Amino acid sequence: MSGHSHADGVLPHEPEKATLEGRNKVLGFWLFLGGETVLFGTLFSVFIALRDQVNGGPTANELFSLTIVAIATLILLTSSLTSVFAIQAMHRNEPKAMVGWLLVTVLFGLAFLGLEIYEFVEYAHEGHTFAASAFSTSFYTLVGFHGGHVAFGILWISLLIWQVLRRGLTVVTAPKIYIAGLYWHFIDVVWVFIFTVVYLMGKVG
Repeated sequence: MSGHSHADGVLPHEPEKATLEGRNKVLGFWLFLGGETVLFGTLFSVFIALRDQVNGGPTANELFSLTIVAIATLILLTSSLTSVFAIQAMHRNEPKAMVGWLLVTVLFGLAFLGLEIYEFVEYAHEGHTFAASAFSTSFYTLVGFHGGHVAFGILWISLLIWQVLRRGLTVVTAPKIYIAGLYWHFIDVVWVFIFTVVYLMGKVG
């Protein structure tokens, strides 16, 4: 029972911090996100430096459709909210509600990826391929790298849902859920910067 409960069988209010191991995992993950921030910052810097190097291809203003990107942004930001609801359900010791909100988060993540893939295909048809120019290479590297993070987050949360369904919500599984929530918020914040720096600045110059 020790792996499935805490003390008298009732989980604490913040089960992700109930054990030293859990607190260390959370702290270590914050350090990891610091490294990720530096990495994304580098990709943003490269993109900004190369965004005008179109090599005769379409410019950002000619290429981007803010309608699709705005819908994708709304979907991803909504998924951040549903992940908050999942963590709140975890703190209330309501594993069924937590799993439900995590499933919704995964579905929103899949919808976002679907729109991004559609967007990339449309760009490729207009000659905006990975190797077409320095602009296109830096664009796909930055946005695609973020998309890879979203795909990883979807897989990670899906595996955690499966683990919770098998083992229950415990002081062992709770830190994993909490850390996955931090990760999901991080990629949402990164997308806000991508939406602003890549798409909005691309349209307004």
